[in-house]
Amino acid sequence: MSLDGLSLDALLVPEKSRLKVLLDHLSVIEDPREAWRVAHPLPEVLLLVVCGTLADCDDYEGIAEWGETHLSFLRRFLPYHHGVPGARWLTLLMNRIDPDLFAAAFTAWVRESWPDRPDLVAIDGKTSRRSHDRGAGKAPLHLVSAFATTRRLVLGQEAVADKSSETTAIPLLIERLAAAGGLDGTLISIDAIATNPTIATAIRGAKADYLLAVKANQPTLRAEIESFFAETPAAETESVTDLDKGHGRIESRTVTVAREVDWLKGDRRFPGELRLPDVATIVRVASRAELADRCRFETRYYVSSAALSATAAAEAVRSHWAIENSLHWVLDVTFGDDQSRLRKGHGARNMAVVRHFAFNLLRAVTDKKSLRLRRKRAGWDPEYCAQVLGHRTR
Repeated sequence: MSLDGLSLDALLVPEKSRLKVLLDHLSVIEDPREAWRVAHPLPEVLLLVVCGTLADCDDYEGIAEWGETHLSFLRRFLPYHHGVPGARWLTLLMNRIDPDLFAAAFTAWVRESWPDRPDLVAIDGKTSRRSHDRGAGKAPLHLVSAFATTRRLVLGQEAVADKSSETTAIPLLIERLAAAGGLDGTLISIDAIATNPTIATAIRGAKADYLLAVKANQPTLRAEIESFFAETPAAETESVTDLDKGHGRIESRTVTVAREVDWLKGDRRFPGELRLPDVATIVRVASRAELADRCRFETRYYVSSAALSATAAAEAVRSHWAIENSLHWVLDVTFGDDQSRLRKGHGARNMAVVRHFAFNLLRAVTDKKSLRLRRKRAGWDPEYCAQVLGHRTR
């Protein structure tokens, strides 16, 4: 039964708010404590740390104090019969939560709250520099994140021992995001560390396309692509140039693509040579930056399984930088990620996911305030915090 193309169910069943979706997913995370000893149920703890992080608190002391001050606000959503835990209990509990379950709950929440498939996804790693524990020989947390660049949305994350381990984490992250067709038709951009057959095959297996940088770690492939562009007439390629002005410099970027790449397919010339599946486009980006006292030139190369136009390639390359400027920089400057001293148990990893929860909720707000001001106002004004939490799904 329908009315003007809308199903009766759609008319009768209201959409769930992102808060309701959030509470649903937090409720399924396994609590490591014995049930009879639980005074503060895990969903209450997790909602507290998400709200406290929204409200401009960057450590457990601040979160606990904010929760105690705004207990009546928190009781709008969950009972909090025993109030909120103090900073010491928050530390213990967040250290013990299974980080894989927490990360999976985050990904499921994002998928339900923002169901449209992303068109461009950048994957890159970030180190929380002060999360190391030298006494225990523990390296700082390094997290590989997937970021929907045009929507400014974190999709998921995977923790690794260090940057060199990113190649093992990226296929796992792609597999989780690809469940139920979550990456169908998406273009995934990754830096040169991922330019290998394993990751390219994982992306293609997820029914997505790759855009991979080609740098010094693949010297033969880079030399071949460089020679191709140097020797191929301009009439056989496609180019577009854009100009950026700001921050005391003028930068022009010329993006050139070639789609006649059969020489990269089929039988290669020697055993062990790099073979990437389904190569369809190679890309050259030549940039010239005019600074106050000098000019700087740089040429970068990429390979893609998508048949990209020069305009589409320029947009994808430019979008990849958003994971640095719109996510990593924001986490450091607005959320104090690099200053976090969480070093025991799973605390650093779990709180990194909490910051991603908060980042996505704050980004969903449609006012013209900066993220920093949105955090501060969420701390000052419970009604504004409720608005951030309860933003409707679409």
